[in-house]
Formats: sequence, structure tokens, C-alpha cells
Amino acid sequence: DRVQRGQVLVELDSAKLRDQVARSRANVGSAQARVTVAGATVEEAQGNLARLEEVARLSGGKVPSQAELASGRAALERAQAEAAAAKAALAEARAALSTDETNLGKASIRSPIDGVVLSRSVEPGNAVAASLQAVTLFTIANDLKRMEARVNVDEADVGVVAVGQKAGF
Repeated sequence: DRVQRGQVLVELDSAKLRDQVARSRANVGSAQARVTVAGATVEEAQGNLARLEEVARLSGGKVPSQAELASGRAALERAQAEAAAAKAALAEARAALSTDETNLGKASIRSPIDGVVLSRSVEPGNAVAASLQAVTLFTIANDLKRMEARVNVDEADVGVVAVGQKAGF
């Protein structure tokens, strides 16, 4: 069969790949929500600490106790750490989504050139397994009208070869 560059030669079953992309998109949404929650927690902790420090300033350090101030500072640091972890989880979820989208995009094997399919090693419906070695699914040649064949010709036959003569192989 003649094929054009970019023409789909093989369409792998992409149901699982589409499901993985959907799962990854959901994970990105969940991670974005966790970042928002963590940001709100940081703001709340900052506000609480600011109120405690203001009360301490106005009371001349009599109220609240040093333990309460330390607890407020620790709560703020925990909230900031949770916000950083949420941002990292969002980056990880986005990376997983990118990988899954790439895998889905590779579910179609396309012809790299305009040419002719010389051989096909798989039949429709066959399972194709990934392996460490490259598997040849198709052998495609450039336009056969423009190909040059270099062959060995027996010396006894050279005398009968003429320019323009038809040949088969």
C-alpha cells in the first residue's frame, strides 16, 4: 500500500491511556485545591500570630504566654510547610499528566515518509508488547520509482546487458 507522511498506520487501544489522562487531570485539580487550602491555612496562621503578637505588645508582654506565642509561630511554620508540600504535589501531578498525555499521543503510529509498505509483521487485533528491543511493525520504502538497485551481475551476462533494458528482481 502507498502511504503518505503522517498517515496513521497503527492505532493502539487507547482506552486505558485515556483513563490515565482523565485520572491525572483529576489529580491536578485535587492538587490545585490543596494548594488553595494550604494558602488559606497560611493566611489564617499569619493572622492568628499577628493577633497574638499585637496582644503581647499592647499588654507589655503579660499576655499571651510565651508558650502560646511559640505555638502560634509553630502553627505558621507548619502551614507554610504544608503549602510548600502542596505546591510540590501539584508540580508532580502536572508532570504525571504530561507523561500520560504524551503516552496517549503515541498511541497512533504514523508513517515517517511518503512511500510504499513493503511488509507488515502484525495483523489487526494482535497484541503489541513493549520490550527493550525495537519491534519492526512495518517496513516502508521511499518511492520505488526513484530507487536505485545495485546488483552483482555474472561476468558472462555482462555482454548482453544494454542501457534501457528491463530488469526484474
